[in-house]
Amino acid sequence: MLWADFDPRKDPLETEIIREWKEDGGVFRHVRFLIGNFKDKPARMAAIYGFPDGAKETLPAVMHIHGGGQRAFLGEVKFLVGRGYAALSVNWGGSGTGMAPFNSPEGAQPGDPNTDWGAVDPSQLNVQGYYTVLPGPRQLFEDREHPKNNNWYLLTLACRRGLTFLEQQREVDPLRLGVHGFSMGGNLTMYVAGSDDRVKAAVPGVGGAGWRWQEHHFLGGMAQQDRITGEVEVFRRTLSFESYAPLIRCPVLHRSGTNDFHGWMDDVYRTNALIPSQSTRYCWAPHLNHRLIPEVAVAMPLWFDHFLKGGPALPETPASELTLATADHIPLLRVTPDNKSLPVAHVEIYYSVDPDPRARFWRSANAEREGDAYVAKLPLHTLDLPLFAFANAIYTLPKPESLAQLPGEPRAVREVCISSLLHTAYPMDLSDARVVATAKVSALIDDFSHGLRDWYQLNAGNLTHQQSWTRKFTDPMYRGADGAKLKLTLIMPSANRLTFVLSENEWRSYRGPRKTFVCERSIPGSDTVQTAILEASDFSDDGGPLKSWAQIDQLGICAYNPERRDPAKSPPPWNGAAAKFLRLEWE
Repeated sequence: MLWADFDPRKDPLETEIIREWKEDGGVFRHVRFLIGNFKDKPARMAAIYGFPDGAKETLPAVMHIHGGGQRAFLGEVKFLVGRGYAALSVNWGGSGTGMAPFNSPEGAQPGDPNTDWGAVDPSQLNVQGYYTVLPGPRQLFEDREHPKNNNWYLLTLACRRGLTFLEQQREVDPLRLGVHGFSMGGNLTMYVAGSDDRVKAAVPGVGGAGWRWQEHHFLGGMAQQDRITGEVEVFRRTLSFESYAPLIRCPVLHRSGTNDFHGWMDDVYRTNALIPSQSTRYCWAPHLNHRLIPEVAVAMPLWFDHFLKGGPALPETPASELTLATADHIPLLRVTPDNKSLPVAHVEIYYSVDPDPRARFWRSANAEREGDAYVAKLPLHTLDLPLFAFANAIYTLPKPESLAQLPGEPRAVREVCISSLLHTAYPMDLSDARVVATAKVSALIDDFSHGLRDWYQLNAGNLTHQQSWTRKFTDPMYRGADGAKLKLTLIMPSANRLTFVLSENEWRSYRGPRKTFVCERSIPGSDTVQTAILEASDFSDDGGPLKSWAQIDQLGICAYNPERRDPAKSPPPWNGAAAKFLRLEWE
């Protein structure tokens, strides 16, 4: 009933064209339109609109919704225009007419009118508004508790007005509208798709997971994303994503990192299982938090191409089956990817024993081909922890797809990732199926025979800023015992300084405070094998040396110190070729 009295088409848009220009084959406009009148004052949204120059027919259109602390992006609009869409990027995070760079549309000029929320403020200048239904001076109501006091209501309303803007443009086919967003924009994508049947395809990214108000119990304590003030049950029924999912009628593609802090993996599956549409897909970037890999990122335009332009369909969600009762008493995951539309390049099977989706290390299982299926054993070292498993099917695209207009994305992507459903088995399930713990804890952490399969890299290829990270240390199979030393065997062709970074209680505030410990080592240049041996006491933070490996969640091997460097100074340039890691182990 929250939306029963709102008609996104009722009020005139009062559209202003602030600036128009042509470049890269498109026509682009900075615009502003009326969101509505709240407490007798108008609220107006700034945005970037674009369409292909010389379009002869009406076009499908996509609305982009930026994330927190971001702004309307010209690059997002250019990317979609280059693929034959009209596109709108709304600047919901702006507030007032000031030209602070962080909240103005990309490319705006000094003095340009910005988003102005008037008498209300659902921007990040009013952070408490995302977690409350209580009244307040910048909320919609100052005299009573109501879900419309929540920031998400006003932001969703504004984005629905963005759809009205799109459908009224003469270049746009109003029956072919899509929406996508990242982080807080992913949240808003789910809200808009669940409240507006004009959306024909939706792609939320690293956001939109439900149950954020609910207590989640992990080993060592409890965590909860949203501490709601006011009536929690009212929030749940009117503003929580799992209450919107049953109302979504369009196809939904969810893209995220397996370890995302904002869109918890397990809750994404719980929420999306409530979407009535059979057209849902998942694309998970392994080991990453709030980032995507190209094979995941490229699924967004392909999703819109199919549902808004009649292009080829993406493969179906891979069929998968977790079997606990096996002849050798080792759990087994069988995955059968859809091979009707695209050729299967390979299948990756992952499993974990960590209940916390933000911190868990995903072990790579060795998948073997059996006909059209891929099968992997999932050996466990204990039956006292739950088992989680999923797979990524990687498909070869018929032609390279460019993501060059998007920040940090490559010019040519040749594969696309489609993920399976998530499988979960609890200790009682393992016991009932007579699973046997066969995996043995080993001093070996990684022999790098599979490269950096169990790692993720930041600034990959930029040797001066490159960071290589793994969550293996949080897995009991690889955790260091007290008194153990960390031994890295490597080849370093030229002399360089490496920074080793340890994250303790990463996302696990229920276990203790988050701390970061650093150790810097100068490694001489040599074409022969060298070793670096590190004790716990070699790592320190402002409070002193590390005393135990027991609560370490991540290890980073970095070309410079990302924790303590002076932001006003550039790190020293890397010398020569990249280091080659050969072995990481406990001694």
